[in-house]
Amino acid sequence: MVAGLIAIGAGLAVGIAAVGAGIGQGIAAGKAFESIARQPEVTGTVRTLLFIALAFMETMTIYGLVVALMLVTGKM
Repeated sequence: MVAGLIAIGAGLAVGIAAVGAGIGQGIAAGKAFESIARQPEVTGTVRTLLFIALAFMETMTIYGLVVALMLVTGKM
């Protein structure tokens, strides 16, 4: 029973983190493309900021994976 709940918790940790990051990355990329289309002269600045933001979003997904692994291995 406990192992099943841990597995569900691990799946939710990874799933919610991945969905949240995916939605955030989609919105961020769309806004970045929109701003570049409106002002092409700021392409370099927008691209740099977009890559930084995407890296932070991916980090949050990795944190979800780490939590899931800690749940499954019992090292909390």
